[in-house]
Amino acid sequence: MFNHDGHDLFVIDGHMHFWDANPENWRNKYGESWIKCFYAYHSSLSPADAVWSFDKFCRYGEEALVDDLFRSGYVDMGILNSTYLHEFYKNGFNSHAQNNVVKAKYPDRFLLCGSFDPREEEAGVDPFRRMVAEYPISGLKLYTAEWRNGSRGWRLNDPWAYKYLSLAQELGIKNVHVHKGPTVYPLSADAFDVHDVDYAATDFPELSFIVEHVGLPRLDDFCWIAAQESNVYAGLSVAMAFVHLRPRYFAEIMANLLFWLGPDKLCFGSDYAIWSPKWLIEKFMAFELPEDLKQEYHVDLTFDIKRKILGENTARLYGIDIPAQSHSALHSERLFLPQTRPCRGEGAMARLVVLGPSRFAPACDAHA
Repeated sequence: MFNHDGHDLFVIDGHMHFWDANPENWRNKYGESWIKCFYAYHSSLSPADAVWSFDKFCRYGEEALVDDLFRSGYVDMGILNSTYLHEFYKNGFNSHAQNNVVKAKYPDRFLLCGSFDPREEEAGVDPFRRMVAEYPISGLKLYTAEWRNGSRGWRLNDPWAYKYLSLAQELGIKNVHVHKGPTVYPLSADAFDVHDVDYAATDFPELSFIVEHVGLPRLDDFCWIAAQESNVYAGLSVAMAFVHLRPRYFAEIMANLLFWLGPDKLCFGSDYAIWSPKWLIEKFMAFELPEDLKQEYHVDLTFDIKRKILGENTARLYGIDIPAQSHSALHSERLFLPQTRPCRGEGAMARLVVLGPSRFAPACDAHA
C-alpha cells in the first residue's frame, strides 16, 4: 500500500508483465527490435536512477519483479497481461503459461489474463476453452496488431473476434484489456486504432473493455468513444510515464480523461517492466493539476480521486474486496520479507517492525 498522510491507499497495478526477451529467445531480428523499442521507452521516460541495463531489461526475473512491485513499489496486486509474439520469440514473450509460474507462487497477489487470436478461427476454440479451464484466467489481454502468418493485425469487430468474445462471456470472463496505444516496432500503428472498440463495446454491453494506454496518440478519439460507452475504461499505462519529464502533457491527458470519463473509469497501470511502479506512484501522488486546466476542464485530481485510480476502480471491475484482500496481504507479507539475521549483542533477537514502502524491516530488540 501507499501511505499518504496516514491514509493507506490500496494499489492494483492493472497492466504489468513478466517477460522473457533474453537473446536466446529471439526468433529473428524482430525479437531484438521489439525489446529495443521497449527499452527506448524505458530509458527515455524513466528518472535516471530508475534506468536499468539492457541485459537486465531483457530478462529481469521473478525476484526483481516481486521486489519492484511488492517490496518497494507499493503494489498490493498486479494483473499479468499476456502478450505472445510467437513470430518474434521462440517461446513467446510473456504467455499466460509463462505468467502463471509467478501467479502460482503468489496466488493472492496476481490476477492472470489470457488471450485469443481470432485469426485461428475454429482451430483456436478448443485451446481457448482449455486455457480458461486449466488456468486461473480472470480476464483477457488482446493485442490487435500482433503478426500472424502474414497478417499484420485484426479488429475487435471482425466476425471471428465476436465469436471469441461471445465464448469468453459464456465462460464467465468479464474484463477485456485491449492495447490501443503507441506502436512498438515493427508493428503497424493502424492496427492499434481505437475505433473498433466502439463496435465491440456496443455489441457486448456486459463486458468491460479496459483500453490500455488510453488510445495514445489518439486520445480525442478514445475520449469521445468512452464518453458514450459506459463499459469502456481508461488504462493509464504509458500515460502515467509522462508525469516525470512531460508533466504538462500528463496534466492535459488527465484533465481530458476526467472531463470526458469522470474519476470512476480510470485505472492505474505501470506497464512494468517498461517503468517501475515506485516512481510512478510517488510522482503521481505528488502531482497536482495546474490551475488553468482545473478552470478550463472543470475538474481536479484530488486525493480521493487518486485513491480510486490507484486501486478502487480496478477492484470494482474484478470484484476485489479491498478490506479482505488487505487482510490477506498482511498475512502473506512474510513471502516478501528479507531474511532475518542475528543482531549484534549477546542474546539479541531479530524482530519485525513497520518501516518504509514494504512496511516491514528487520530490527533488533536487545531485551528480547
